[in-house]
Amino acid sequence: MNNKPQTMRRAVLATFTIGAALALTALPVQAQSSPGVDAAKKVVRVGAFAPITGPVPFYATINHATDAFFKDLNERGGIRGWKVDYVVRDDGYDPAQSLAITRRLVENDDVFALVTSNGTATNIAIIPYARSKGLPVIAPSGGSPKIIAEANMFPLLPDYALSAASSARYALDVLKKDKIALVWENDELGRRAKLGLEMYLKSRNLAPVADASFDVASTDLSAQVQRVTTAGAQVVLLFGANTHLASAQRAASRISWKGDWFAPFFVADPATYDLAGPLLDGTYFSSWLLPVNSDRPAIAAYRSAINKYYPNDKQGVFGLNGWSAGSLFALAFEKLLDSGKAVTRENIIEVMNSLKNVQAGATNAVSFEKGDHRGTRAEAMIRAEGGKFNLVQDFTPYPESVFKGVAPSGH
Repeated sequence: MNNKPQTMRRAVLATFTIGAALALTALPVQAQSSPGVDAAKKVVRVGAFAPITGPVPFYATINHATDAFFKDLNERGGIRGWKVDYVVRDDGYDPAQSLAITRRLVENDDVFALVTSNGTATNIAIIPYARSKGLPVIAPSGGSPKIIAEANMFPLLPDYALSAASSARYALDVLKKDKIALVWENDELGRRAKLGLEMYLKSRNLAPVADASFDVASTDLSAQVQRVTTAGAQVVLLFGANTHLASAQRAASRISWKGDWFAPFFVADPATYDLAGPLLDGTYFSSWLLPVNSDRPAIAAYRSAINKYYPNDKQGVFGLNGWSAGSLFALAFEKLLDSGKAVTRENIIEVMNSLKNVQAGATNAVSFEKGDHRGTRAEAMIRAEGGKFNLVQDFTPYPESVFKGVAPSGH
């Protein structure tokens, strides 16, 4: 890898800006009702960290979509006349840098809140600091019970235990197949999926026929596929990245295994077809987001805005994630303005805790309440076919046994 361009990129301000954002961020902090709020100009500044460089720069597509949402919103008059100034800084997907960047966003950029802070481990790293500042973290792009447990963090991404349980339920009740196995990434993502699968199958007096773990850096999953198929699996849940799913499906094809595949929502992306090709056809995805080809107006608006602002980005689940995050902030901020209360961090947190069954972007019904920040309460089932991702089952609440079993303390 040529490190010089990357070093240069890190040396400069790596941000996305909207409208007069560059001018706004250069202004001295004025007397405001809350950090990041200029009531006279009707501007609210929010921020995020994202892996613009580093091992997973394609994840920044999520923040591109949030940026596109705010740009489009501002062009249409903003939120009750308020404009959103969105500042995104590069953390290279390094948790230590995420914390440093969050300090910079708060103490130098004077942001009101974080919106679409990117990554699970990176969001976990900022928890103590964000808590100490009372910093609202809205729609962090990470799925972990540690994030859900925080009073100031409002994730859209579900606990992967719930996604695994939903996939197993569909396999049992719709496909009528009960020999289910799991191939899982050996980290928090995979461990939560394993917990959810085992918990749900136990509630049905069943157990996985086999499971096999792999390291995140693995490129060949032949051994794992051999293990679960030899055990008689009719259905395999794979919880890992799209590269892992493609590797597993190639391995299954070589041994002519003809069972059903399930994967988490973030793999239901056009990039996965680039990797797996026609082998992806027939794969199911339990998803808290509608597919990108949905005719919902909010998703049509996403496609239009990405064509305009980020024409080189592939349109898919990563972008829908970021678009939905921007929409969630806009809904909450509008509700705060309508309440007549001061625009403060404390009050936006209060509003977030009052949201009940709201549609944000490509989501279904998002709810938060004090003590339970599991914003997503249901998932749809999507199936890959002919290069597209089609809805085959509407949003269905998570299996109650698992939803209660992994609930925050007191719920």
